[in-house]
Amino acid sequence: MQWLKRFGYYLIGIALGSLVVLFIWKGKDVSFDYGMDARTLKTIRIKERLFSEQAQQVLATSKIDTTTISTILTHGDVDFGKSKPRLKPCAEYFITGKDSLKHIDLYVIRCGSTSTIDKITIN
Repeated sequence: MQWLKRFGYYLIGIALGSLVVLFIWKGKDVSFDYGMDARTLKTIRIKERLFSEQAQQVLATSKIDTTTISTILTHGDVDFGKSKPRLKPCAEYFITGKDSLKHIDLYVIRCGSTSTIDKITIN
């Protein structure tokens, strides 16, 4: 009986603590980017975004706009096999879209304060 009572108090404490955390973080823009893809995409998104001449031509001639690029940079997959993340001074990443944007690939060069969309390929 003593064990059940302690377990009940434990569950009540967990529930109250969870509610407090929920209300504290509800109004804040908090993200938990712990995965390799999520961290990489976040660092690319928060830097100043530039477009190469080739990327600007693809944007002008296709039905893709910067909103689509932003969506891919938020929900895309980073292919580390085709990327060069340890390249100095600027790392290079190959990013593919998900779901309806699977046919779009981005090649991004991430430097100190900028992220350059170098190539956009549509399959």
